[in-house]
Parts: sequence; structure tokens; C-alpha cells
Amino acid sequence: MVGSAMARRLQKENCTILTNDLDLRIQADVSDWLAQNRPNAIILAAAKVGGIAANNSFPAEFLYDNLMIQSHIIHAAYQTKVEKLLFLGSSCIYPKFSPQPIPEESLLTGALEPTNEAYAIAKIAGTELCRSYRRQYGCHFIAAMPCNLYGTGDRYHAHTSHVIPALMMKLHQAKEQQQDQVEIWGSGTPLREFLYIDDLAEALVFLLENYDEESHINIGSGNEISIAALARMMARIIGFQGTLVYNEEKPDGTPRKLMDNSRIKALGWQSRTPLKKGLEMTYQGYCHSISV
Repeated sequence: MVGSAMARRLQKENCTILTNDLDLRIQADVSDWLAQNRPNAIILAAAKVGGIAANNSFPAEFLYDNLMIQSHIIHAAYQTKVEKLLFLGSSCIYPKFSPQPIPEESLLTGALEPTNEAYAIAKIAGTELCRSYRRQYGCHFIAAMPCNLYGTGDRYHAHTSHVIPALMMKLHQAKEQQQDQVEIWGSGTPLREFLYIDDLAEALVFLLENYDEESHINIGSGNEISIAALARMMARIIGFQGTLVYNEEKPDGTPRKLMDNSRIKALGWQSRTPLKKGLEMTYQGYCHSISV
């Protein structure tokens, strides 16, 4: 999803977009490809990702795969003298009970949310790698922490997707099958911040051009919504008129996760796409994808 959005956005720039189909967990393949192609800049968006269910079920894979992917790319970028690298982290790197909105300084100040701890630890390691290569070797490597992302190109699976694609698929199928209700994991009370994927692509290009500091930087919309309100909004957009049933035996995850976006806003960037509009465009894309 992020890679596709970046490819769309970079078509507006005077640059050549390099892509590959490597298994990034294989160090020799990554090193050889970078040595042969020698890009000027890298946006490191590759990762193994998923929602609460996937994180809970496959912690070893989330930790190992992400550690390998980011370590191989960052080290090879240093070896091949890449001019600038932007590592994409996640808001889950912050402690479960961080101050709200969450400032960048909250990193490593408390315990992580257990349901995505393995993924968070991997992303923290990637952030620290960028900082360490900058300190030791003078590399222009930066790290950005986006809030929850959604939009065109997302993956739709009831049990392994993030909340928006999982809900969208369940609500659409329930409407098509004329079901009376849809089950939603947890209480519906957690608050989340969402950013449309094309807004993120704009932010990443902006940071490549305007940011070169050791500290990671947050990227978010600045708006939050409860999971229950999100589900109701999506039901209206999709046209599902049944009942939303909350299964409180399932985990909620972090109770609130709103990013402090003051640093990137002070640089001159802010998101443009309201949540309702973004969800409408995402649903149109989803309907198109399942009709072809």
C-alpha cells in the first residue's frame, strides 16, 4: 500500500523509480541489488504487517522478518553510500500508556502494548539503526512514525488485516449476504488516528526534501475517532443497516493513540484528506478490486 502510493506520488517528480521483487530477508540479495543499482535515495516501507490477530498469532515472524528486512537494507545503504534513507516506523513503538498526544520523546519511556510488542520492538530497532548509522558514519538516514494508515492498495482479510480493511470487508460481505449483524473485536472504545495513504506519500516526499535530523518524526492527521464511531461511519458509507456487535472477550489494544504532529506541522506539512472522504474513496477502490 505504501509502496504503491509512493510510486504514484513520485511520478510527479524528476526521478527514476527503482523497484524489485527480492526477498529482503536474504542479505546477499539485498547487498548485490543495491551495489548494482546504487539509488540516490531509499524509502524503506517494506515490512511484515498486520492487525491485532496477526500480531498475536505470529510474533516470531513479525520480529524476525522485520529485523532482517530493515537491517539488510540500512546496512547495504551505508555500504553503497546512499545519499538519503527514510525508514518508515509505526506509532506502535510508543509505550501503551503514553501521554496524549504522543510526542517523539515518549519512545522507550514505558512498557509496550503486549498485542503488538514483537512488531514494535522490530520498528524501534530500525529507528535506532538509522540514528546509530547517522552518529557513527554520518549517514543521512531519517525515521518517520506514521499513525494508522488506510487507502488504495490495502490488504483485505478478516483476521490478519488492520482495522479499516478488515471492517470494510466484513461490512461489505454482510451487506451483500443480507446479514443482520457484524461482530467487531473489543469494546469499541479505543481511540485511533487514521491517515489516508496518499497524504502519507506527500509527507514522505516532504520529509526527504525538508528533514535531516537524528530524531524520528511523527506523521498523523491530528484527528482521532473511537473504533465504535469508525464502525458506524463505515457502515453508513457501505450501506450496511444491521447491528454492530462488540465482542469484549477480544483484545482492545492500546486504549488511545493520538500522535503529536507539531514538529512536522511546524515544518510546513499537514494532512489534507478528511476521514469520511478517504473512506469513501477507499471503499470505491475496494468495490472495483473485487469486481475485476
